[in-house]
Order: sequence, then structure tokens, then C-alpha cells
Amino acid sequence: MANRITKALAFLFILILGLLVFVVFSHFRPLLPESLDLVGRVTFATILLVTGFLIRKSLRFKWMSPILLAFFIALTAISIDLYSPSREWLLSLLKVKLLTPAGIALDKLDSSLIIIVLIIGFTRLNRETLSSIYLNLHNLKQSLRTGLIAFAIALGASFFLAQMFGAKNLNLEKIIGWIPWILIFIMGNAFNEELLFRGLFLRKFEPILGKFGANLAIAIPFVLHHTGVTYTQDTLLFLAYLLPLSLAWGSITQKTDSLLASVLFHAGMDIPVVLVIFASL
Repeated sequence: MANRITKALAFLFILILGLLVFVVFSHFRPLLPESLDLVGRVTFATILLVTGFLIRKSLRFKWMSPILLAFFIALTAISIDLYSPSREWLLSLLKVKLLTPAGIALDKLDSSLIIIVLIIGFTRLNRETLSSIYLNLHNLKQSLRTGLIAFAIALGASFFLAQMFGAKNLNLEKIIGWIPWILIFIMGNAFNEELLFRGLFLRKFEPILGKFGANLAIAIPFVLHHTGVTYTQDTLLFLAYLLPLSLAWGSITQKTDSLLASVLFHAGMDIPVVLVIFASL
């Protein structure tokens, strides 16, 4: 009984941290006023970092240390992405307008590279291996087979799903012209989100929450991170659609011990989202 209570309290603690980092301090739709947002991010990141290091040798609380440091890495990465002017520099350099398929894809690529590079960099600075965040080629055949099958199924359903989410005036000619930008968007977004959520957190949550608990603890912030998206007419339907997908991506990552399959699956499921966004321009 005590063990269940401990696990429940740990789950609640981790969930609150996840909601603070990914919902309150979202890099898409932050909840705090602009005047408080940056101060709040710096303060919270400092607390996570300092506490994470201070409790490393604590017998009672050392299990929290890698979790706090992972949340510090995530918060720092998404905050730098939010406040970095690199998007404007890139689009200006290439003379591309933001509200075009090319502009949106390059914006996503810029954001993804910032987050990916920072997570990898901080992980190595913390003397952790890339395998600790599932960046490896373990079970390569199984990962590729699972990921490519899921990608193909998602691709086949993408036109129907895009229409369900509200895409209008879609036709084959438009979609063919968008293919390079669709590929840049979906691969950048899938890689950065799988690394930011599943890669960074699953291994750190599992010792205290178990596999399913760990998966659920990061799936909930992931889903709520997408609250307020503008590429669907029914946000609740979209979030309900996203929760089982998030759990599936986490489960695949755990089973294959790699992000490869979940990235491919995620990329496929992003296709209808990109079609909706591009069709609205």
C-alpha cells in the first residue's frame, strides 16, 4: 500500500513538473504575460538545475535528480527556441516569407535543430550516453519495419484526416508541389518532439513509475502542450486523437529501445496536420 502511495505521489509530482514546463512555459503558447514569462523561465530553470545537482547524493531523493535535470534541459531548450531570433535571420537570408509552405517548413526546421542540438549537447555535458535518450540503432530491422509500416498507413489516411481536421480546397497538384516542404516539416517536428518528450524522459521515469506509468506521465503533458492549436476545428477531438498516439509512440520507443520507429510513425501522423496548415495559407 505504501509503495502504491509513493508511486502515485511521484506520478503527481512528475506530472506537475511536466505541465509547468510544457504548458505554462510552452514555446508555442506560453500562459504567462510576456513581462513575466522570461523571468519565470529563468527562475524555474535555475531551481530545477540547482536542486537536481544538490540532491544527487541524497539517499532519499536522488531518484529525482535525473528527472529534475531532464526538465531543466527541456525548459532551457524550448525557451531558447522561443526567444531565439534565428528564424527571422534564416527567412531573411533566404528571402522567404513565413506564411508560405517554404516559410513554415523552414521555421519548423530551425526550431527543431535548436531543440535537438541543445538536448544532445546537455546530455553529453551531463556525461550521459546518447543511448540514454534512445538515440541509437538498436533493433534496427524491427524499428524500420514498424516505423515504415506505420508511416505508410498514416500516409494512406492523411487526405481523409486532413479533411476531418478542416482542410479545404485540397488537390493532388497542390500536394505534389508541397512535398519538399511537407518532408522537411514532418521529419523535423517528429524528431524534435520524440526526442523532447519520449527520448528525454522515458528512461528517467521508468525506475519509479514503471513502463506504463512513465509513458502516461509524459503523454499527458505532450497532449496538453498542443492545447490551443489552430489547425483543427475541434480541439477536443484532436487532443482525444493525440493521446492514444502519444502512448503508442512511447510504447514503441520502449519496445524497440530506439526513437527511430516512433519518429517515422509520428512523421506520418503529422502529414494531415501539415496539409491543414498549408491549405489554410
